[in-house]
Amino acid sequence: SLPSTSPFTFRKLAGCTLFITGASRGIGKAIALKAAKDGANIVIAAKTAEPHPTLPGTIYTAAEEIEAAGGKALPCIVNVREEQQIINAVEKAVKTFGGIDILVNNASAISLTGTLETATKKVNLMMDVNVRGTYLTSKACLPHLRKSKNPHILNLSPPMNMNPLWFKNHCAYTISKYGMSMCVLGMAEEFRGEVAVNALWPKTAIHTAAMDMLGGAGIEKQCRKTDILADAAYCILTKPKTFTGNFIIDEVLLREEGVKDFDVYAIAPGHPLMPDFFLDEKKLSESQQEGAGGAKVKTESAAAEPSGPVAETFRVIRGAVTEEYVRSTQGVFQFELSGDGGGTWYIDLKSKGGGAGFGKPPVAADVVMSMSSADFVKMFTGKLKPTLAFMSGKLRIKGNMSLAIKLEKMLSQLTSKL
Repeated sequence: SLPSTSPFTFRKLAGCTLFITGASRGIGKAIALKAAKDGANIVIAAKTAEPHPTLPGTIYTAAEEIEAAGGKALPCIVNVREEQQIINAVEKAVKTFGGIDILVNNASAISLTGTLETATKKVNLMMDVNVRGTYLTSKACLPHLRKSKNPHILNLSPPMNMNPLWFKNHCAYTISKYGMSMCVLGMAEEFRGEVAVNALWPKTAIHTAAMDMLGGAGIEKQCRKTDILADAAYCILTKPKTFTGNFIIDEVLLREEGVKDFDVYAIAPGHPLMPDFFLDEKKLSESQQEGAGGAKVKTESAAAEPSGPVAETFRVIRGAVTEEYVRSTQGVFQFELSGDGGGTWYIDLKSKGGGAGFGKPPVAADVVMSMSSADFVKMFTGKLKPTLAFMSGKLRIKGNMSLAIKLEKMLSQLTSKL
């Protein structure tokens, strides 16, 4: 294929009409801009017509960016909770551009709260936007997609993972996102041979306005740019309609497409990345998820651990964790490490079987310890006593101090293995 710098590069989505929900900002807008560079028509189906007090962008500012990138834009005020607004926008899109070729169900609502803490209006919002909105928008677009030469539906939703971990902390949100994924399973089979229906999900957290609200200041360093999802979406949407029923992880697909440098997608290249929801740390690389279309999509561990002394120390700890340690300790420890191999790590000595690794613990931490990576390795190899580290200010501890002392006792037993 010709290099991307060539003026004669074939623009695969030129003239295609994409109907994208939630395209006024974030991931939806990034996918829109990627397609606009080919000369695509973009229907911006989103709520924000007036500037939001805290969130950037409106359907009109997005339209300006899309036109500047080389596409044609049709901004439509659409709250996917309102079926008539969806129908009106679809009719306007067909009247303006002559049809619809691609639907991207990107609009989504999130509340990471437990069952008792989730207000009914939040439950309704997530079910209405994520499940019902995806279903109704697909229903409205499908008659037009069936007439297209390049018909695709792409849902921004995860592979369905029945690990109870992903339900226990935010049951309503999980049900709503898996509802979007079930739309992929059902519609891919129902419209096989007519319309490709797939799901796309990020391997790591993506930096958006929503992530800023959820994670607070500094969270962006652990995130990738929306560009990675835009590039992955482009790969999917330019495949034939026989590619259907797949649950695709962005990085896995791009590696298969020949991408080698993923630092270009990082907000802070070299900084440890936060794995996204619904992807277990367990070796997904050893399994393959088979979609309804029979196409196998390779997936990898969502939490690819950095290499080095810290990672090696945690690998040894993970191998040394026993049911006896779990039974006698009953604590979850989170480590915030600075320096090489740093980031967030954990030791779970509370859940059945226990565990240790990179990223946040599967349940809330009882103790949070902050220190440098170098001092952490020294502490776990017996070269620095935890008490001395704490007294000298090298180790900061928040939470249950008696559990911190229990961990020190376990360390003395582990030192010989480290």
